[in-house]
Amino acid sequence: MAQSIREVMTPNPELVSGDTTVADAAKLMRDKDFGGVLCGNDELSGFITDRDIAVRVVAEGKDPTSTTVSEVATTDLHTLSPDDSVEDAIELVRKHDIRRVPVVEDAKPVGIVSIGDLAMERDEDSALADISAEPENN
Repeated sequence: MAQSIREVMTPNPELVSGDTTVADAAKLMRDKDFGGVLCGNDELSGFITDRDIAVRVVAEGKDPTSTTVSEVATTDLHTLSPDDSVEDAIELVRKHDIRRVPVVEDAKPVGIVSIGDLAMERDEDSALADISAEPENN
C-alpha cells in the first residue's frame, strides 16, 4: 500500500494571520527554523516562504516592518490531504514546480510536506535527503 502524506508531513504547522508583518513572519521562520509559514485564521488563505520575502519584499524595496503577509503571500495554493499518497505529492511538486505543499483536512491546515520530506522518504541516501535531514548533535 502506498505511504500516506500523514506519515511524512511535518505536523502542526505555524499559522499567522494576514495582518502579521513580514518582519514578524521572518522572525518566526528564523526562531522555528522553518522555510515558510501558512497564512490565515482558522482556514488556510496563503503561504509565505523565505524566498517570497527575498523576492517580493526585499528585492522590491518594500519595508518588511510595514508590509503584511497578506500583501505578498502566495494565495493560489496547491494542497494535499493527509490521506493522499507520497506519489500524489511527488506528482504535484513536479507538475507545479513547488518546494512545499500545505496539507489540509476539513479546510484546516494540519501539516506541510516538502521536497526534502519526499526525498528522505524515497531515497534516504540521496544528496537532497542528506541536506534535509535533521542535523546530528556532535
